[in-house]
Amino acid sequence: MAADDVNERAEREHRPSPIDAHVGSRVRLRRTLLGMSQEKLGEALGLTFQQVQKYERGVNRIGASRLFDLARVLDVPISFFFDDMPDALGNAGGARRGFGFAETQDGIEDDMLHRRETLELVRAYYRITDASVRKRVFDLIKSLAPSD
Repeated sequence: MAADDVNERAEREHRPSPIDAHVGSRVRLRRTLLGMSQEKLGEALGLTFQQVQKYERGVNRIGASRLFDLARVLDVPISFFFDDMPDALGNAGGARRGFGFAETQDGIEDDMLHRRETLELVRAYYRITDASVRKRVFDLIKSLAPSD
């Protein structure tokens, strides 16, 4: 094996897997939507905030039992962590559409979902305790947006 091949292989092994990075970003998204700190999530899972940080960056791979625990603590189905996975990642390793990977919605950029403004809006929306008021706010926002 050539030295270049060995170096390239070693570099690949130290980079987070794109799938691990995607799952970690979904953990971070849900945690921030709930207004939960990395420390609080770590406490609920029996981890340090540094371990949570590594999961969220995709540096550490999340095992099946830990993914189950995360889904329980963050109150989402396990499939949530794989939602909006880009086709290139979802098809890697033989994964196919319709097997637990949600398709991305047309016209919605993944970046938009990670903006602070979006997260704050969603948090504020869910702090409205009266369901009828929350529905009216939802209808108002929909009416202000241009129709498709």
